Amino acid sequence: MLKITDIEVLHLRVPAMDADCEWGEDAVIVKVHTDKGIVGVGEADSSPLVVQACIEAPQTNFYCNGLKRLLIGENALEIERLWNKMYWGSNYMGRRGAGIHAISAIDIALWDIAGQFYGVPVHTLLGGKYRDKIRCYGTFIPADKPEDNVAIVQGLKDQGFSSIKFGGGVMGDDPDTDYAIVKAVREAAGPEMEVQIDLASKWHTCGHSAMMAKRLEEFNLNWIEEPVLADSLISYEKLSRQVSQKIAGGESLTTRYEFQEFITKSNADIVQPDITRCGGITEMKKIYDIAQMNGTQLIPHGFSTGILLHASVHFLAACEQGTLMEFSQSSSPLFTSLVKNQLQFDNGFVAVSDAPGLGIELDEELIAKYRVN
Repeated sequence: MLKITDIEVLHLRVPAMDADCEWGEDAVIVKVHTDKGIVGVGEADSSPLVVQACIEAPQTNFYCNGLKRLLIGENALEIERLWNKMYWGSNYMGRRGAGIHAISAIDIALWDIAGQFYGVPVHTLLGGKYRDKIRCYGTFIPADKPEDNVAIVQGLKDQGFSSIKFGGGVMGDDPDTDYAIVKAVREAAGPEMEVQIDLASKWHTCGHSAMMAKRLEEFNLNWIEEPVLADSLISYEKLSRQVSQKIAGGESLTTRYEFQEFITKSNADIVQPDITRCGGITEMKKIYDIAQMNGTQLIPHGFSTGILLHASVHFLAACEQGTLMEFSQSSSPLFTSLVKNQLQFDNGFVAVSDAPGLGIELDEELIAKYRVN
């Protein structure tokens, strides 16, 4: 038995608390401590203060518990049982959204613990690795001025990326600006590079999305991501029948239950669970199986710290069809430096680590510098 003795929640933030914050500039990290000195690390790409409350809250009733009180004294190696205990015991405040984000962080840490305990990488615990490296696409937030994106794309080409995606910023705010940015990126990328766009649901309606997809056809986009909210299943289903590009979505969804509905009713070509939000590694396995049974490609969302990167790599390495992943181009120190031994991108791919657990070494000085709580 490997007894859980503490769950430590670390809130990190680069900008001031009252300043605007962008993807990758804050983080909530979880350390699960055990009585044998093994410490597992996880994260949730969510609101840090909300996730912290979900973990540290006292009991309201037996159906409404903070996650920490549910796990202290439990055997850290009984991962699936503990996932179910957390899910049931936080039902009132959990089930979806931030409650599942908090479970995700702890679940990832438990898999890290198990790998360290047994002396094997997490991908071995998941059934073994199918590949030694995983192809990546580079994701960036576009510059407001279309012409300023040319240098960004050239930098990605110079790094060896053969696939890129951009979204956030001004994308989705104005049809003409969207067109101009996509045109500039495609011309800089050339005809062979894969180009994807992410609207973060800012096209809002099925009709507008269909119009924009038609307008952008000349640029041969590989996929259009989150044109509308993932809740709008009918819109996704209509778009998948009307447009030539592949449709992708699902990064904000949680649990196999939401993904089952999205995959079977939206007719999306690509589903994009985030391992730090969907329910962690335990739930991601189930979502992958649902996707495979329904002919849907799973390409995880990932734009946070190196903890998310390591967890996603281990997961995809153990998936037969886990062949493509997102690689953030964030310049935030929480992405570039939080994990001291961060997996490195090399000529289109990231190598799969064979270190025990997730193989993560955190920079404690950086944590002290940016820690809020």
